[in-house]
Amino acid sequence: MQTYGNPDVTYGWWVGNSVVTNRAGRFIGSHIGHTGLICFAAGGSTLWELARYNPEIPMGHQSSIFLAHLASLGIGFDEAGVWTGAGVATIAIFHLIFSAVYGTAGLAHSLLFDPDLKDGPVPTTKKFKLEWDNPDNLTFILGHHLIFFGVANIWFVEWARWHGIYDPAIGEIRTIFPGYGDFGMVYGHQFDFLTIDSLEEVMSGHAFLAFVQISGGAWHIATKQLGEYTEFKGKGLLSAEAVLSWSLAGIGWMAIVAAFWCAQNTTVYPIDWYGEPLALKFGISPYWVDTGDVSDSTAFLGHTTRAALSNVHYYFGFFFIQGHIWHALRAMGFDFRRVVGSVASLATTES
Repeated sequence: MQTYGNPDVTYGWWVGNSVVTNRAGRFIGSHIGHTGLICFAAGGSTLWELARYNPEIPMGHQSSIFLAHLASLGIGFDEAGVWTGAGVATIAIFHLIFSAVYGTAGLAHSLLFDPDLKDGPVPTTKKFKLEWDNPDNLTFILGHHLIFFGVANIWFVEWARWHGIYDPAIGEIRTIFPGYGDFGMVYGHQFDFLTIDSLEEVMSGHAFLAFVQISGGAWHIATKQLGEYTEFKGKGLLSAEAVLSWSLAGIGWMAIVAAFWCAQNTTVYPIDWYGEPLALKFGISPYWVDTGDVSDSTAFLGHTTRAALSNVHYYFGFFFIQGHIWHALRAMGFDFRRVVGSVASLATTES
């Protein structure tokens, strides 16, 4: 956290990040607690949507964000291939159960376990103690994160291979496995990925991400900084606030990309579950509007699920990027009090 040279700075109760800045154990507890909240939101919202679902109205015209994602994964269909919500309640309840497990683990890490990870029940505990000014430590932890992301991508590819996912081109679930090696095709889509209309290409992209992330994770775990850790490599910038700024940049960019993709792509976001494609408009800022008849819409102020997802993702992404800029400047040592002082000085001069 930026202290502006004051080693004895204190923060109010609302500055939650200050509590975990130099305490790896508390940091992990916060992560696990956030996971529990996400699980609870997913499970509770899925049950709420399922209880309100009306089969006589298109799913995309109802409050169906979670149901739509499950349907896209091929979940909730009967043996005839018709979406009935079968099994959805079970998945929701499992999320609620796991939310309690995660919540308990978060409290345990926050209240009972070592707040700094100096000691632990296994020898590797100390290796995961965050040291913000230690590039070898941070790259080691980053490597494990990348491997977990890669494994998640493999899980998705294998799910499509053995269970199948919904293909809007034929209106039913089918198994998809393009293999793990067509990386040239994936590389060729780096500028037109929003127009992809083949699920084989979608799954090839996830296979490519798995390869890159697992390879990168192994590299970060096995290697240390090559050569001297210089200013060019970021020496002097490593801090909790710097890492926070990069995280905000990443999630902000992903949210903006997701907004554009959801607004137009009907392969990854089928019309059957999300509603019709949107039209991009410009006012004070960009926004998307519905193009179909939404007179039967029962949620989102009369809009489709696609309109809600696209607009909310875009504006969240926009503000995440602003947060990135704010924290990045603070991590670089910029004193925002100078801005207030300059404005006050200007106002005094004009008066």
